[in-house]
Amino acid sequence: MIVVVGIGADGMAGLVESSRAELRSATVIYGSKRQLDLLDETVPAPRREWPSPMLPALESLLDANNGDIHVVASGDPLLHGIGGTLIRLHGADKVRVLPHVNSVTLACARMGWNVHDTEVISLVTAEPHTAVRRGGQAIVLSRDRSTPHTLAALLTAHGRGQSELTMLERLGGPAEQRRDGVARQWADNPPTDVDDLNVTAVRYLPDERVSPPPDAAFAHDGQITKHAIRATTLAALAPRPGERLWDVGAGSGSIGVEWCLSWPGCSAVAFEHDERRRVNITHNAAAFGVRLDVRGAAPDAFDGADAPSAIFIGGGLTQPGLLDACLDHLPPGGRLVANVVTAESEALLVQSYSRYGGELRRFQHYQGEPLGGFTGWRPQYPVTQWAVTR
Repeated sequence: MIVVVGIGADGMAGLVESSRAELRSATVIYGSKRQLDLLDETVPAPRREWPSPMLPALESLLDANNGDIHVVASGDPLLHGIGGTLIRLHGADKVRVLPHVNSVTLACARMGWNVHDTEVISLVTAEPHTAVRRGGQAIVLSRDRSTPHTLAALLTAHGRGQSELTMLERLGGPAEQRRDGVARQWADNPPTDVDDLNVTAVRYLPDERVSPPPDAAFAHDGQITKHAIRATTLAALAPRPGERLWDVGAGSGSIGVEWCLSWPGCSAVAFEHDERRRVNITHNAAAFGVRLDVRGAAPDAFDGADAPSAIFIGGGLTQPGLLDACLDHLPPGGRLVANVVTAESEALLVQSYSRYGGELRRFQHYQGEPLGGFTGWRPQYPVTQWAVTR
């Protein structure tokens, strides 16, 4: 059995008696140097610091030891911690977790925020831009002392320089410290002497949350799936939690961005041949805080990309072999949706519909515009859509 004991910055003094008893009865204790140093002389067991890389040691933990193995971890080991990894590797029946109060709960208490109203974002392993939001509040778990400055610079670069930041260091310990600021100020003049053990409470300003986002929220050169058609396209793609989309002929990447925003764990790969549009896609992914892998032209750039759950084709359908390549990469049960506006591309969709079935739709969108002293309807290009499940 692996027993994972959560511990705070206040060390042994902050533990409940059951956690202290577990550590005192242990025969061996694993953890990081910082966590092991929190144990006092009442814990006689040998202490083993995690090696780097750590994953092989976690995988062989039960094989390398007899009897119970104790692991000391920060706060609640099941909140972006080692507890979840150990359960995934060894099964819930072989791992017992004794949680301590976590840094998110402590941070919300210091801020006066309800935990259920607050997003939790971990930058311990994720890219910093994934903590950018267009509004709301979050507790951001830091990788190290540089994370608050990096976050402040990103928020400022993406129009969130007014965001209110509170850095909380060594939460729950005798040397706990709080620093308040604004993203724009910290981007230019970051706090000094920051402790590696820190979290940042963020109130994102201005609050521009709206779903679905308008076209103007995206950087684009005109090649964008328009607002109304995006809604019907996402409905046809039917994203589910944790799924991955291939956005082929991505243009601005708006479909991929909205896919990632739809559910926790959703990710996307954008394929786009135009370098300037790839720059826009990268900018949009960072501005919305999503994970989007930007690649070159399809189908050549398919090699090495993580497998999709669904594929959207927004451009390039008439390229020889593209549709067949997309269908070949679609897993059983995967969905493919293609939108076209030209007669040549529409002919290919009709042929594919005849061959594979699915659903064939056409959307005609009209925009009301001034016509003299009155209002007239200006038609947009009709969009033909084919959706199929493999």
